[in-house]
Amino acid sequence: MRDSGFYKFGRMVGSKFKTAKWVWASAAGSEEEAIRAEYAVGRNLAELVRHEVPGGTDGNDQLFLDGISDRLVSVVRNKLHRFEVATLAKGQPSAFALPGGFIFVDRSLVSLCHHDRDEIAFVVAHEMAHVIRHHAINRLLSQAALSVVSLATAGRGWLVPWLKKTGLQGLERAYSRKHEFEADALGVLMTKAAGFDPSGSTRLLNRLGVLNRESDQSMLGVYLSTHPSIEDRIVRLRHHG
Repeated sequence: MRDSGFYKFGRMVGSKFKTAKWVWASAAGSEEEAIRAEYAVGRNLAELVRHEVPGGTDGNDQLFLDGISDRLVSVVRNKLHRFEVATLAKGQPSAFALPGGFIFVDRSLVSLCHHDRDEIAFVVAHEMAHVIRHHAINRLLSQAALSVVSLATAGRGWLVPWLKKTGLQGLERAYSRKHEFEADALGVLMTKAAGFDPSGSTRLLNRLGVLNRESDQSMLGVYLSTHPSIEDRIVRLRHHG
């Protein structure tokens, strides 16, 4: 049972198998051990991402993100989670989270928001929420059909061919509508708790909506095209904000 305090990743349950819904189940290590294993998986994957997109580090943008992420991390209840936020330079406004709390934000998204702290805080908090709610690791596990401990042990040997097959677009692709809405809801609450203006969330989405209407589809690529509609997200965010 969940309240026993013991969990493991990677167990598929009965009728849920066809939908690849992964859960934390009992009797295989503590929550701390599971989160450490997830961190090891994410660290290996993050190294591969940095290799795929070199030159993504910008001193000013990185300091800007560090200041935002430090405030958000301070309001995360489960202190077992660790987060590292870094910039990429793909040239398409996007952001994504890897298992273990490794988050990448494209510098073009920071520029698009004119370095608005409240808007970028929502971007980072949304991705942090995917990690906190286990969306990131569960998606990877469903594709790998392995436990997180097995993946952590396998290291980059398994992740290299997986990333080549999936590509960065696979990492940027949205989760289910339910998980995206859940990340929006938790993300906006985190921004508010950290002292940011929660209306930055809807300002960001309105900004992306304008860009999406005024540019070709390739500008935002898979980042926006696979997420729930902006209108639906804004309506729900106004309720939570």
